This record gives sequence, structure tokens and C-alpha cells, in this order.
Amino acid sequence: MKLSQAILRDELAEFEKQFREAVKSQTPLLDRIMRFIVNRKGKQLRPMFVLLSAKLCGPVSPSSYRAASLVELLHTATLVHDDVVDESLERRGFFSTYALWKTKISVLVGDYLLAKGMLLSLDHNDFRILQILSDAIRKMSEGELLQLEKSRTLNLKEDIYFEIITGKTASLLASACAAGAWSVTQNETITEKMRLFGEKVGIAFQIKDDLFDYGSDSIGKPTGNDIKEKKLTLPLIYTLNNSDATTRRRLIYIIKNHNKDAEKVQEVIDTVKRTGGIEYTEQKMFAYRDEALSILQEFKNPEVQQGLEELVRFTTDRKF
Repeated sequence: MKLSQAILRDELAEFEKQFREAVKSQTPLLDRIMRFIVNRKGKQLRPMFVLLSAKLCGPVSPSSYRAASLVELLHTATLVHDDVVDESLERRGFFSTYALWKTKISVLVGDYLLAKGMLLSLDHNDFRILQILSDAIRKMSEGELLQLEKSRTLNLKEDIYFEIITGKTASLLASACAAGAWSVTQNETITEKMRLFGEKVGIAFQIKDDLFDYGSDSIGKPTGNDIKEKKLTLPLIYTLNNSDATTRRRLIYIIKNHNKDAEKVQEVIDTVKRTGGIEYTEQKMFAYRDEALSILQEFKNPEVQQGLEELVRFTTDRKF
């Protein structure tokens, strides 16, 4: 990501300043939690996608910085709420907000971040950008709920899987790219093109996440976490749809009844690898990556295109 960071050096410094300002609070406890969250931010992938999408289409504007802050606020809010739902004590190698402040405060902090993001847009009349990002929140919620519903029945077809990940993961990245484009063009056609670009990158990103569950030479040992949580991801869906009836029954039985048994989970992982589930999933991931890259070729800004291409390739080549 060195090239992307170099292209955005000044813009990321300005974004950092504006984001810290955006989360400030007059309430001491809230301000302390906000500083904790800001100091433990991740790779800032989503703000980078916003700012590069803006820069691809024209000079970065004040509206672009607000869009990047809004995306980061919404993303952070969903992470805080996710940790409550998952009762997760760790986030990026540190204690999570939930671990330190428990359920009630964490839910309120997530709500506060959502409200701050909305007000940041409304106070500056960024109505279209707020609309673009609000649509992402709706799709994320629908995707998560669809996944919960389907994990109960363990009856998942490939098209439903793609519907789930398009909503729960890809919609935020799609909206980030769309918001960046709109912030400098106010052009619906270009905005939609960048939304589609972000969606394809987001789908590839989630497929990569799903592959981590099965491990590889580069990733290290498999975790089997998705299997333990009864989440049907693409490698497993492919295997279930391409195995004989006996194998399929055996796999479903393990996932339903022995999903916490390490040996049984390993048996599922081995079956997926043996039936070609990993290769099939990687092919799909690279196909989405290449579709995203082909959209980029329609623009004429070589340096920024290179920066975005680097980010796209990072999503599918990353080791964690």
C-alpha cells in the first residue's frame, strides 16, 4: 500500500486531523473512549478508497474529506456493535471497546458514532453522500440478518451467499467509492461506475476473508472459525453442492452437532480442500478482482489508477 499512501500523503494527514475533530465530545467518558478508538484505527483502507476515488475524478474537495470521515465513523460504529453482538474481547490485537466498557456503553458509543457521521454530512448539506452511505447501512443490516437466518437452516445456495456478502461487506466499500466520486463530480453515471468498482473489490475482499478460515502456506494454519459459527462460506458451499449424498450428510451433521470439536472441524476443512473448494473460491475471488480492475481502465488518471490498483491487489493478496 506504499504507493497509495504516497499519492495520498497530504490528503491522509488532513483526513486524520478532520477525523479526530469529528469524534470529539464534551462528555469526558465519551471523549476518553473516542481517543481510545482513534488511536487504534486499522489500515484506513476505506478512507483511502474514498480519497483515491475522489482524486481519480478531480481535485479532492472539503466534501471528500467529510465523506471519508463519514465512512470511517460508520465503519467504526459497526465494529463496536459487532464486538457486542459477538461478545468479542479483542479487536486488532487490543482490548475491544466491549471488553473495557461492556455492553451498555459500547452500544451507546456505536450509536454516538452513527449520529456524529450523519450530523457531519447534514451540517454541510452533503445530502447525496449521506443517502449513499445510509443505503450501505441498510444493506449491511439486511446482509447480516440474512446470514443469521440462513445459518440456522444450513441450506445455502451460491447466489444467496453472494447476496449476503454483497450486503454485509461489499456495500460499505461500494458506498465509499461512490461517495468519493460524487464529492468531486456530482455526476450520477461516474458515481455509479465507482460504486460498482467498490462493490466488486468488496466481494473479493470478503471471499479472501472466507479463505483464511481454511489456511494455506502463506496464511498459516486454518482457524475453522466460520465452521464453528455455522457460517456457510463459498469453499464449503461449493463442497456441499459437489459431493455425494453421504459426504454431504456427514458434513452437515458435523457442522450442526460437532462444530466445536477440533478434529471434526479439521475433517470438514480437509474435505473442502480435497474436493477443490479452495481452488474454485480463489477463481471467483480473482474474477471479481479483475472485473474491478477493468472498470478502473475506463478512467484517464494513470497515477491514481495505479494507487487504486495497488489497493485492489492488496485485498486479494493480503496475508491477514
